[in-house]
Amino acid sequence: MNSYPDIAGALEKSLNLFLPPISVCISDEVPEGVPDYDGRAPAGCLFWQEAAKGPFATRTSHHELCAIGVHTHHMADPPASYEGELGDVLKTMAGMDYVREQDVLEIPVLENETRHVIYAPLDKTPLEPTVVLLFAHARQSLIITEAVQQVEPAVPPAMGRPACAVVPRAVRTGRAALSLGCCGARAYLDSLTDDVAIWALPGDKVNLYAARIDILARANAVLGEFHSLRRNDVEAGLEPTIAESLSRLGS
Repeated sequence: MNSYPDIAGALEKSLNLFLPPISVCISDEVPEGVPDYDGRAPAGCLFWQEAAKGPFATRTSHHELCAIGVHTHHMADPPASYEGELGDVLKTMAGMDYVREQDVLEIPVLENETRHVIYAPLDKTPLEPTVVLLFAHARQSLIITEAVQQVEPAVPPAMGRPACAVVPRAVRTGRAALSLGCCGARAYLDSLTDDVAIWALPGDKVNLYAARIDILARANAVLGEFHSLRRNDVEAGLEPTIAESLSRLGS
């Protein structure tokens, strides 16, 4: 799998994704032919869902309604109201003991200033993706986790709020990360239902993840059938050996 359409197709097929893999490209320039986002977004995480429709480019003005997103993505030239907006939202969260001062310091932030973020379905990405996002439920995440552990190798972290921080986490560590979302992202994204979480995969290794996911998805399907057969046999009063169960699987 050497092309992004091939990689995207393999990921969609292996995992049976309901949204295509999303390419997130951090760039100083917008590639020719990529339109600006047409509309207003209450938060930058909405762009992840919108990108399934086709490529578009964003700049700070597109992100400015979410001070947290401007912060985590280190957006260039934020508006004059940014500091006050960020202070207000953090003060509100602190007042509910939702975010403590030490928590704020732990939120991942992109190290370099961001001028543009280009979003697209992976198969139509106009640039090499900085991060690839996957919307996945628990069964799909099982396979992704197994693949990540073989590529890294490491146990991928599971993050909570804010959801947008999963992008700088993957960028700064060069490792995959899982976001369980946040209450804001779950309010803004129709695709982020109660059974769905978001994976951020470093773009420069997405071909490696896809290759392992393909193998592990097929292995999980076979092993799942194996365990189902054993369960049925045991519930029927049998005591099958591993060899007997394997024999039944082959038949």
